[in-house]
Amino acid sequence: MLKGIRVIDFSNYLPGPYASQRLAELGAEVIKVEPVNGDPSRHLDIKIEGTGAVFSANNRGKKSIAIDLKSIEGKNAALKLISMSDAVLESFRPGIMKKLGLDYDSVKSHNPNIVYCSLTGYGEKEGYQYLGSHDLNYMAVSGALAQLKDRSGTPIHPSNTMADYMGGMAASERILAALLSCKLTGQGGYHCISIAEVMVGIMGNHLLIENETGYPNGVSVLNGEIIAYSIYETRDGRFAALAALEPKFWINFCQAAGREDWINSQFTNASGSNPAYIEVTELFKSKTLKEWTEFGQKVDCCLSPILETGELMDFPLFRGIIENRLNDPYIKMQGESNTALARPPALGEHTEEVLTKIAGLPAKTVETMKDDRVF
Repeated sequence: MLKGIRVIDFSNYLPGPYASQRLAELGAEVIKVEPVNGDPSRHLDIKIEGTGAVFSANNRGKKSIAIDLKSIEGKNAALKLISMSDAVLESFRPGIMKKLGLDYDSVKSHNPNIVYCSLTGYGEKEGYQYLGSHDLNYMAVSGALAQLKDRSGTPIHPSNTMADYMGGMAASERILAALLSCKLTGQGGYHCISIAEVMVGIMGNHLLIENETGYPNGVSVLNGEIIAYSIYETRDGRFAALAALEPKFWINFCQAAGREDWINSQFTNASGSNPAYIEVTELFKSKTLKEWTEFGQKVDCCLSPILETGELMDFPLFRGIIENRLNDPYIKMQGESNTALARPPALGEHTEEVLTKIAGLPAKTVETMKDDRVF
């Protein structure tokens, strides 16, 4: 769908690369501009064939060029690429791209129609815009983290960086909308995404409900407080999610379980003082997760297994979405991945190709840049 669209991606780590990978999977040509020592995520934590897993997971289907943006030659090469592109994505702290001479005001004279997106932690808010932060901080300050608490009221540390991913999704959404607007109006423009504000955006239910009732945890029937919408342990120590919120689903569950006497208990409390809840809990503990999975596939009652990471590849629902090539599993987020570009690029793999064939720089100039360690 995005064939013919070129995106220049200056972002590192996770939110920005996730955003541009979504665009790549929709067919855009994404040119990832890396420093000469690479995106820092190449060197993080667990390695896949020598490359950090975070990089490998979020940079498939892109071209990589490695240039020194602090050099005149590197900056000019980046400007040349931008002049021939449709969109720019960057995720540096505010002010860094301006110091490099690659901020929106600097590049729009080279390409007035450019769609320019800055993916930031706190946007351009005074007192916050220059603060260093990560996913956990955005989760915390937005109120989203306070919704993940154990029974003692202590916030649970998430094992997935949800704010990073949602920020990336918001950035790809904004770029797509801006590209459409540019096509309709002939005008590009600057867009600044605040990850913290993106996370606040999912707190709408909670804000309205607390303002009206004082209850801080959103829609109460969705919070594990009723027996029809809760998590249950199975016989083998695993867990299943029952979300029979509508009466028809709860009735289906009760009838299939042979317990029609539970039907009127749908919205009663999921607590040890509720006899119906105790009985439902005991029922779940009488079968394995496999048995409940099969039950949920046969009975239309909103029942699903809580899967572990290693089980995703073998789950029938995800066949064709998660692929495993030579023991290198990856998720196709949307659309059809270009198989020739399915792997993440090596550092600077496409530098000479992009600078000569796309940017149109003379081979001698490119060779001089290499000799001068611009890349």
